Amino acid sequence: MLGEPRIEVDSCESTQALLDVSMPEGALAVADHQTAGRGRLGRSWEAPPGTALLCSLLLKPPQERAAPELSLVAGVAVADTLERSTGLAIQLKWPNDVMLRRRKVAGCLAEAYDDAVVLGIGVNVNQRSEQLPERAGSLRSLTGREWDRGELLASLLTDLELRYTEWLGNGLDAVYEGLAPRDFLRGRQVSVNGTSGVAVKIDRDGKLEIAVGHGEVVKVASGEVVYER
Repeated sequence: MLGEPRIEVDSCESTQALLDVSMPEGALAVADHQTAGRGRLGRSWEAPPGTALLCSLLLKPPQERAAPELSLVAGVAVADTLERSTGLAIQLKWPNDVMLRRRKVAGCLAEAYDDAVVLGIGVNVNQRSEQLPERAGSLRSLTGREWDRGELLASLLTDLELRYTEWLGNGLDAVYEGLAPRDFLRGRQVSVNGTSGVAVKIDRDGKLEIAVGHGEVVKVASGEVVYER
């Protein structure tokens, strides 16, 4: 069961650091505030105390499952939760961002170790617009109301357990129906790792397909996306 045992703290450097691979699968760390929250590519994740949903989960998938796919699996679960809660359409920006009204409201970070993956999830919940980075949004700033972070976490754990179980059984293909229709980059001009073109889709292996011209499509496994807004 995801979410047990649970570690809850008022403040920490990062919830990722509160979990150890010796703990049982499903262990959860939650914080009201992070002083050194981590995003992809070494970026920081900052939010005023008590405004964001900040958590990490310890997962132990079998080696035949590709751990990097967990960022996409988690993104689908976050989108499920936020769509059901807000009634608004949620999109997923490959490889790990969750978008609402063209603004990033959440991110997922899967860090792989020898026998485990620590999955970090951050959701901007009750920040005001002036408390957010450029091009980011929060549920509050985009819906005009405050949200209960505890209720969102409970819903997220339920959705994540479902999507994780599906993924364990049949890989990314099992959650693809929750991924492909939410593809934020599809049809946009993008550049990833020096490859530029039009984003075609996220394929069933979690790679981003980019049409680079003359009928050629390049598949990118990871990287930083620059896209035409």
